[in-house]
Amino acid sequence: MSRARHDFDLIVLGAGSGGLAAAFRAAHHGARVALLGEGPLGGTCVNVGCVPKKAMWLAADLAHRMQLAQALGFDMGTTAPALDWPAFIAHRQRYIGNIHASYQQRLDAAGIALLPHRGRLLAPDSVECSNGVRLHAPSILVATGGRPQRPSIPGAERGIDSDGFFHLNAAPARVAIVGAGYIAVELAGVLQALGSQVDIFVRRRRLLDSFDEDLTTQLVEDQRQHGIHTRFDSNLQSLHADASGRHVLRDATGHDSGPFDAVIFATGRKPASDGIGLEALGVAMDPRGHVLVDAFQRTSVAGIHAVGDVTPAVALTPVAIAAARRLMDRLFGGQADAKLDYDGIATVVFTHPPIGKLGLTEAQARLRHGDAVRVYRAGFRPMLHALADSPQRSLFKLVCAGEDERVVGIHLLGEGVDEILQGFAVAMKRGLHKRDLDDTVAIHPTSAEELVLMR
Repeated sequence: MSRARHDFDLIVLGAGSGGLAAAFRAAHHGARVALLGEGPLGGTCVNVGCVPKKAMWLAADLAHRMQLAQALGFDMGTTAPALDWPAFIAHRQRYIGNIHASYQQRLDAAGIALLPHRGRLLAPDSVECSNGVRLHAPSILVATGGRPQRPSIPGAERGIDSDGFFHLNAAPARVAIVGAGYIAVELAGVLQALGSQVDIFVRRRRLLDSFDEDLTTQLVEDQRQHGIHTRFDSNLQSLHADASGRHVLRDATGHDSGPFDAVIFATGRKPASDGIGLEALGVAMDPRGHVLVDAFQRTSVAGIHAVGDVTPAVALTPVAIAAARRLMDRLFGGQADAKLDYDGIATVVFTHPPIGKLGLTEAQARLRHGDAVRVYRAGFRPMLHALADSPQRSLFKLVCAGEDERVVGIHLLGEGVDEILQGFAVAMKRGLHKRDLDDTVAIHPTSAEELVLMR
């Protein structure tokens, strides 16, 4: 097909983090770009994900620190300070509005055509917008993200999902959170700090099963000290109302838990791949609906690519952004081998305290390296909590492999680890060894120094 037929060089379906990153990078390389996206710019991350979640986490963190301040002798008055939710939400939404405005300015400056419509693939080089307009480009990127899903149990419609959390205008007095992943534990910490009594219902025997088990065990204990009750092996069967209209959860044995003022389902997300023409074109997908891609983000149909949560890749905003940028560098920037290295990606869950991971867990390392694994641990109370006689503890863990003790895993639980881990991620990418840490002079007194003092 001749270039004259094509309206654009690239059509992007989805205006979330991955789609925007792709559009900006392609335009930087001189490509003509059309960006199709329903809803506000930024997708899940900016509007009902990482950005508003971190805002709520910061509010919760301030609440915790005010409690510590009182324990250390600060006069906090006769009543504990309470969050004015509507006032805080106004600040949160103002911040998000500024992000929207910045995106729009950048799109205008880059000459990217933004179409606020849903797109449907008609051919490997053709897309139909929801208003009937048809566009053509030799390259199409699917970056439609994902959406929350609820369990298939009677009464599930009575609860809210993670999107619904951001419509709350007060902390429910008693709340049940169903799930064991990032969203469940983050919302649990936020709501508890802001005044809710929180119960987490976990179908299996642990939280955050992709994280190192030593740390998740300590996290559960820290959460318990804060007042969060975690119920493991909970096989929930239904959600119903009691006589007063409050929520009651029933498990497989017929036992009822509650009543709760709110139930939040944090039971995973599903790819937003339905209804956009992928099946008709024969684009390969897994049973859950994820678009399958190779190392270069190519789908099974030439000319169609995919990045982000719509693929089986780790569902993290920076991953979608990085993959999208490298793809555009390859397609339009002359970098034939550009692709994302998915190994060694650091991630943090904004629990209270935060928990972070980089590389292999101890269990994964022993499966891969056998007896050539050596583990170092440091369990401690951070200085602020020790001063306030708070029971919250931190746990840092290094996983090393081989005679040269190459660091293959760094796992951190504690205050500040969200900031600490980024620098160590760079070091590990460059080939960090235990001796490098041993040769580094500590910054004292800090939590971070524990990583260079382990013996």
